Amino acid sequence: MRGLASVYHLECPSRSTARARFCLDDLSGRVNELTGATPLSLAFTLVNEAQQRCELAAWVTTRESTFFPLDAAARGVDLSLLPVIFAPDIAAALRSADKLARSGAFRLLVLDLAGPRAEVTRGRSTRDVPAALLSRLVGLARQHDTAVLVLTTSAIPPLGSLVSLRCASERQEAEAGRFLCVARALKDKRYGPGWTWSEVQYGPVGLR
Repeated sequence: MRGLASVYHLECPSRSTARARFCLDDLSGRVNELTGATPLSLAFTLVNEAQQRCELAAWVTTRESTFFPLDAAARGVDLSLLPVIFAPDIAAALRSADKLARSGAFRLLVLDLAGPRAEVTRGRSTRDVPAALLSRLVGLARQHDTAVLVLTTSAIPPLGSLVSLRCASERQEAEAGRFLCVARALKDKRYGPGWTWSEVQYGPVGLR
């Protein structure tokens, strides 16, 4: 299980596009990719936002790795309202997200692909994301105005042209046990790349 941080406040120190934000409204109707060092912290900011607005969120991951529930609860996430689906592999996780998106019930779907180990079978990596499944998810996100957030790592190739927004996350040290979780837009079909969104957060107890 992986830990995450708690939000202290939000700020946006530099954005080349004035309207661009890493928030539920700006991610809705799109498939978005978040890679890098701190995807969990930024993803749970969106979960918090959805729950505060009485919108449904769901988390889809594999059986190899997931977030640490106590850290999520410390962030204010209501775990009783967050369905977590464990799939055997990436393809199954995408199929699960597809079914959830088809219901139209969820405003936010987090597809956590950052945990699986890569294995190569017949020249194909188990980290490869099937284009057909991803394409269907793009259409469903647009149809139901759902924010689909795919968490990846540097070990997974970029998801490609079907993704509307791709951000790289990083952590920067700050004072008094705090740090910045930063999302940098590498690609953005709606607002254009280059903007930056940051959150000042407290680390888990063991990191303070």
